[in-house]
Amino acid sequence: MTRSPIQAVVFDWAGTMIDFGCRAPVAALREVFAEAGIEISEAEARADMGKAKRDHVRALLALPRVTGLWKDRHGAAPAETDVDRLHDTVEPKMRAAARDCAQLIPGAADLVADLRARGVKIGSTTGYTRPMMADILPLAADQGYAPEVVVCAGETTAGRPSPLMMWKALVELGAWPARACVKVDDAVVGIGEGLEVGAWTVGLSASGNGVGLPVAALAILPAAERAARIEASAKALREAGAHYVVESVAELGPVLDEIAARIARGERP
Repeated sequence: MTRSPIQAVVFDWAGTMIDFGCRAPVAALREVFAEAGIEISEAEARADMGKAKRDHVRALLALPRVTGLWKDRHGAAPAETDVDRLHDTVEPKMRAAARDCAQLIPGAADLVADLRARGVKIGSTTGYTRPMMADILPLAADQGYAPEVVVCAGETTAGRPSPLMMWKALVELGAWPARACVKVDDAVVGIGEGLEVGAWTVGLSASGNGVGLPVAALAILPAAERAARIEASAKALREAGAHYVVESVAELGPVLDEIAARIARGERP
C-alpha cells in the first residue's frame, strides 16, 4: 500500500469519533445548571461546544439571560468561584454521560485502520478533561479506536480555538510540517484550532453539535428538514474556514485522498 503524504490526522472526540449528535455534554451541563436553579436550553448548551468545559461553563454564565437569572437566584452576578464550583460539579456528570455515549460513530474504526496502514499518525484533542475521558478511552479501544496521542482540556494553558492542544498533539506524534497534517472536528472552535496551527481542516456537519441528534432521530426526520439542518451546520463550518465539509467520518476517505494529493503537489492549506 502506498504511503500517504499526510503526516498525521488529529480528530476531535464527541460528535466526531464517538457520540453521534454530541449528546453527553448537553445532558451534563443542563443538569448541573438546573441543580443551581438555572434552566438552560439545549441551544444555549450547544453554543460554545468544543471549548474546554471550564471555558464552556464560563461562556454559559456570561450569556445575558443566564447572568440575569443567576443574579435573581443568587443575589449577585456569577463570579469565577461559581465557574470553579459548576465545573467541579459537571466533571463527574460528564464522565458518566460520556461513558453512556461512547459508541464509535460508524466508519471511524475502519477509517483509522486504513490511515495507519498508509503510515499516517493518529492523534486527538478534546474539550473533555482527562477524568472525563477515563472511561471513554478503554471503551473506544475495545471498538477499535485508540489514537497514539490524546490531549485533553486543561493540559495546555489555553483551550480551543487556540492552537496549543493541536501543537501539543503534533509534537507528541512527531508529525511535521503542520501543512501536511489534518484536523477533523464537528465544532467551529475545533476548525479554528486547526487553522491556527496551519493544518488542513475538515468539518463534520451531520454527526456532531451542529445538528445535535443521534443517528436514529436524524434518520426519521423528513428529508427536507434533515437536509436543512445539515446544511445549516455545514454553513457554520464553512464560514469558520473549514477547507472541506462532509457529513461524518464515514465520508472522510475521499477527502483525505484529495488532501494527500494536494500535499504531494506542494499545495498548502
